[in-house]
Amino acid sequence: MAHIVIMPRQGNTVESCIIVHWKVQEGDMVAADSPLCDVETDKATFEVPAGAEGRVLKLLGAEGDDVPVLQPIAVIGAPGEDWKAALGTAGPAAVYMPAAAYTPAAGVPEAVSPRARRLAEKEGLPMKGLIGSGPGGRIIARDVEQALQKHPRFTAAARAALSPGAAIPNGPGAGLAGRLTLADLATGPGPAPAPISPPQAPSLEADGKSTETPLKGIRKVIADRMLGSLRESAQCTLHSSASAVRLKAMRERLKAADASLGLEHISINDLILVAVSRVLPRFPFMNAHTIQDPRTGEELIRTFERVHLGVAVDTPRGLMVPVIRNANLLSLRQISAEAKRLAAACQQGGIAPQALSGSTFTVSNLGSLGISSFTPILNAPEVAVLGVCGIELKPLSLGAEVRFEPAIGFSLTFNHQVVDGAPAARFLKALGEAVADIDLWLL
Repeated sequence: MAHIVIMPRQGNTVESCIIVHWKVQEGDMVAADSPLCDVETDKATFEVPAGAEGRVLKLLGAEGDDVPVLQPIAVIGAPGEDWKAALGTAGPAAVYMPAAAYTPAAGVPEAVSPRARRLAEKEGLPMKGLIGSGPGGRIIARDVEQALQKHPRFTAAARAALSPGAAIPNGPGAGLAGRLTLADLATGPGPAPAPISPPQAPSLEADGKSTETPLKGIRKVIADRMLGSLRESAQCTLHSSASAVRLKAMRERLKAADASLGLEHISINDLILVAVSRVLPRFPFMNAHTIQDPRTGEELIRTFERVHLGVAVDTPRGLMVPVIRNANLLSLRQISAEAKRLAAACQQGGIAPQALSGSTFTVSNLGSLGISSFTPILNAPEVAVLGVCGIELKPLSLGAEVRFEPAIGFSLTFNHQVVDGAPAARFLKALGEAVADIDLWLL
């Protein structure tokens, strides 16, 4: 009997993967452990094995296709076996189709992923009539995002006041980002906007040639994920700084320590990671996820006893966030070694997919690039992310005297839907105090 190879699921938040490269052709003989193709998510690249011995009867996707997880991507069987018949016995989810190519049968309930449901409810998008591209016609976040491009958006008050069948005004509204407001609904649809002739753009050829690169593959996946994060949460960022006098002094002492101790390679970032891992357990609402009950659809906040620390890593393929697990239980030396091991694996393209999921709080450090402050974007479904900035001289008032001392900047982005400003500020204040006195409690 033919074996159907499906796109594996890599983490709870991954809804699709991109086929990067087929390593086999139709007609090739493969073993069970033979790699069929390389696929990638916004987090990692990994191989998909054949899973069974036989001949490659059919490849169901092309290189560059963004395939929903659990969808078939290949069929392996005996020479001459009918691959179409094999797919026909596997149910409605068996044939991979591009987005918007699968329409559920009339009267069949449309399955919706929790992420897609949250996004649709937030934007007031009716679920009826949406076309799902997930397994078995399941509606996933990508389907909702595509529908939102054609669907008018409303403010919360306008959405609540909108009656079924009411006329919707033409064009953008007066609200933020063109959302339709109560005032827009009161004016009615109005005349259709007159077409506007776009202004003629000046030719740039005189200033040299230009290059256009499609936004696709892993870069497109990361872009969609970042946009989805901003759409699905009310993100707010606080900026602060902490004295870096003792932080820098400790770094110098570690560099000068006996080489047998293995402490000379510990960085400022390693010290910050340790401080974060020790402060977070005192603020469990920051070490948390926002989730949705699959049975009731109710929004929940899941807090964690242990700190699984995501560390943003810049790689040639794009941003990756490997996870230091149980960071609050590890020593400074262990955290430093694990951070370097994970970063190297990301840079070399050999990071395991499971090492890129399950973080409960993320740290992104741009300090080495001279950044004074920035606005990190939440790594959904996490509640908060910390941006670490550069160390700069700042004035310190000592009575009539002013002295300049080094200070390190922090930028904390949090989901204001579940965490208020004051509790988030208290966490940031506690972290600053821990960093300022790091030599008193770390050694």
